[in-house]
Amino acid sequence: MNIKPVVMAGGAGSRLWPLSRELFPKQFLRLSGVDTMLQSTLRRLDGLPHQAPLIICNEDHRFIAAEQLRQGGFEHSGILLEPFGRNTAPAIALAALSCWNNREADESDPLLLVLAADHVIENDIAFIDAVTKAKKLAESGKLVTFGIIPTRPETGYGYIKKGAPIEGASSHSVDSFVEKPDFETAQDYIKSGDYLWNSGMFLFKTSTLLSALKKYCPEILNACADSLGLAKTDLDFIRLDPDSFSKCPNDSIDYAIMEKTPDAAVIPLDAGWNDIGSWTALWDVSKKDKDMNVCIGDVISNDVTNCYLHSEGKLIAAVGLDNVIVVDTQDAVLVANKDHVQKVKNIVTELKDKNRSEFKLHKEAYKVWGKQNSIDSGGRDKVNRLTVKPGERVTSQQHHHRAEHWIVVAGTAKVTISGKSFLLTENESTYIPIGELHSLENPGKIPLEIIEVQTGQYLGEDDIVRFEDRTEN
Repeated sequence: MNIKPVVMAGGAGSRLWPLSRELFPKQFLRLSGVDTMLQSTLRRLDGLPHQAPLIICNEDHRFIAAEQLRQGGFEHSGILLEPFGRNTAPAIALAALSCWNNREADESDPLLLVLAADHVIENDIAFIDAVTKAKKLAESGKLVTFGIIPTRPETGYGYIKKGAPIEGASSHSVDSFVEKPDFETAQDYIKSGDYLWNSGMFLFKTSTLLSALKKYCPEILNACADSLGLAKTDLDFIRLDPDSFSKCPNDSIDYAIMEKTPDAAVIPLDAGWNDIGSWTALWDVSKKDKDMNVCIGDVISNDVTNCYLHSEGKLIAAVGLDNVIVVDTQDAVLVANKDHVQKVKNIVTELKDKNRSEFKLHKEAYKVWGKQNSIDSGGRDKVNRLTVKPGERVTSQQHHHRAEHWIVVAGTAKVTISGKSFLLTENESTYIPIGELHSLENPGKIPLEIIEVQTGQYLGEDDIVRFEDRTEN
């Protein structure tokens, strides 16, 4: 029975602000290696025979996910787009329905391996071994989850209480799922030896899950079936019907099914797992110097211990610090005591309440044609760097309130203004007046780099009228 990986790449990762933003969250960042967290999750499957994975992510993250799959050379069976978040039960239901409807001719009932895109697992061999053990249980009709063998009393994770051992398998039935405890309760859990951290990873037959959904939460199954039945395919993207999906309850898979079914089983996993849910967690898994500091980017430190110092540009000079987080990005700096990193989420909430862009956007945004980097902006001007991939094209559009200057700094641009096309090469420029229909294309073999200067009374992104059926944002 073949394994079909389902990688859930939604979520905002607000506790890792300012690196993680709503439109570029932690699963797409390079936090603990050369790969992004999404790429590491897929790379981890290399030692496991499996079908092409299905990716689930938010509508806003579609181009980031697609580009990282392309860069990593990963085969996949599609990117399923949620128009808005509805927790893990609907996401997994959508995956099960999609895999059931599109299962291969020689595979009557694939096993779904549900993984989160934002977990670190240091021991891939131990992970593959646990999945292999879980496969036999899943084939017998069990709904298997993976419980992490705890290393400390942790208040940031949910727990799974082990039930009776399952004969002939290195696993247990599930006695209960427990919400995040206080520290004293977590200490008791560790001492008892009966509890595991809840990893949020699962393995089960597609038919087993669909039957459980039908029995315990038919409203989720029906709403997901309707939204998938009306879905539209665009490039690699599977776009759900938003009206149908809006009727779906917001429930976790634990609450919707795993806490109710008698067929839940848990396999203990000891593989260096970490969900990177805070800056302290990232410090834990990162390479440290002799003073137990993690230093990334341009950093000079003196008399500094147990710190995480991360610069994306400016020099960080740190003196006489202990147990501190400092993270510098293009538009924000975070300074926090490591013992208070869970409160970073409160900063993000305040930024949202004040309608500040820093909670949502990085200065760099991915597009279907490449990416856009915001360099500077004023009351009547804005400067961007556009990178257009070879063979790609920006949709024909016009603006009613702004003019644009384009300066080519690398590559060759094919520019069309009011139906007239011409080529621009390095150090050449053009001007697009207000109201003129225009488009941009890279006909060359290398990335096209353009500096775009916008001027006008109103520079909002909603001042764009597009003239082709292609989504750019």
